[in-house]
Amino acid sequence: MKAGKRLGVGLLLAALAFSVIGCGGNNDNNNTAPASGEASKAPEKTPSKTEKVKITYSMWGSEEEGNKTQEAADKFNASQDGIEVTVQAVPWESYMTKLNTQATAGQLPDTGILKEDGVIQWSSDGMLNDVSSMYEGSDSKPLDSLAYKYQGKTVAYAAANEILLLYYNKDMFDKAGVAYPPSVLDKAWTWDEFVAAAKKLTNDKNGKHPDEDGFDSQSIVQFGASVENLPWQLETWALSNGGGFYNSDGTEVRIGEDASAEGIQKVADLYLKDHVAPLSVGQTDDGIQRTIIAGTVAMATNGAWNVGTSLNAAKEAGLNYGVAVLPYMKEKVTLNTGGANVVFSQTKHPKEAMEWLKWYTAEENNWGLISSGIWMPTLAKWYTDETLTHKWVDNPNFPPYDQYKSAVVDYAQSSAARPASWFFTNHTTDFNTLLGSILGDVWTGKTTAKDAIAKNLDALKAANKGDK
Repeated sequence: MKAGKRLGVGLLLAALAFSVIGCGGNNDNNNTAPASGEASKAPEKTPSKTEKVKITYSMWGSEEEGNKTQEAADKFNASQDGIEVTVQAVPWESYMTKLNTQATAGQLPDTGILKEDGVIQWSSDGMLNDVSSMYEGSDSKPLDSLAYKYQGKTVAYAAANEILLLYYNKDMFDKAGVAYPPSVLDKAWTWDEFVAAAKKLTNDKNGKHPDEDGFDSQSIVQFGASVENLPWQLETWALSNGGGFYNSDGTEVRIGEDASAEGIQKVADLYLKDHVAPLSVGQTDDGIQRTIIAGTVAMATNGAWNVGTSLNAAKEAGLNYGVAVLPYMKEKVTLNTGGANVVFSQTKHPKEAMEWLKWYTAEENNWGLISSGIWMPTLAKWYTDETLTHKWVDNPNFPPYDQYKSAVVDYAQSSAARPASWFFTNHTTDFNTLLGSILGDVWTGKTTAKDAIAKNLDALKAANKGDK
């Protein structure tokens, strides 16, 4: 994953960089209409069997990554005689600029990847097809929690299921004589238990802990914990503390509630008061690399995709790590997410675009991504059928089967798993950008989360409404 990118964005790019087959969805039974607003162009007549419908799939990535994805498309092209998919790879830095330019000119590709935080906004602008019917009559429909919905219609499905977890360095725990964090939800640590363990795992240059006399907070050589404070991941702790960022349909802002600000403040206090975490300003999406893998932190929160994008290589280099469920404040919460594949409303071939996407996201067509730990399956059967779960998890790329199954597979299906707000909330890009700026002085202790949010609450509410 690259610094500064949000979850599914980095996830998909990293997945493609691993040169394995990717995501998608398909169906040949249904034409679809845009989610709202503008009508899409009428589908052209179905060509004869000797003339394939040509579909363009857009993605961000290098030329090499595009070539690897084209290899997957070529397999699809050879598997049937009605559709031919061409992959269009665009560098990340200019991807959304190019899409916006194409949208204005009426020249969008048929289908492609779209940033999670842009899906609902593009749908509200009439730029995405309703894909609610894509899986009708099929037993391969993704989990409901992976559907991006606008005005009651499904406008995209996540290509993978990803949840937030707690990773830890077993050797550091063993040396400190601290019990590993629980991998079973029923035994999840409370926040206070989490902080207490983090103190035992935090050492200054003289080997003292934060709760001991003589501890020097300016000379810490090993931190006990790190909680990722990217804005979208912070919603976990607002929810866990009984608050939240939004109401249930994303139309009203709840971040001004005391419970929401208090949850965020507890994350800041890991550095400011508890002295168990390094300073993080919530700007880069490389938390596991600069904590667990760097060898400076005993346990850290982040997404399931890290198993495949970074922890496998670290394990081969000698890292002895484990995975656990998140601690909780008042309610047990983890967020699930996944990068979105969409069908643009300007396409003349929505049915064929969905057929390609449905094929592309089938587990058997992106198995390398799943077996490596970059992606988690999108179908319920992989979580509930023990034979399939073993096929997925019982391999050297994962922590021990029993641990991973309870901490990840079962956790993802539990009541603790909630969809990230960009699955149903508009304008999360502007909201999260503003929130990240507002919280900058909170991490360094110049202000409190409550005061920072209160002073900017009107602006946050305006961002939620799309007002500039």
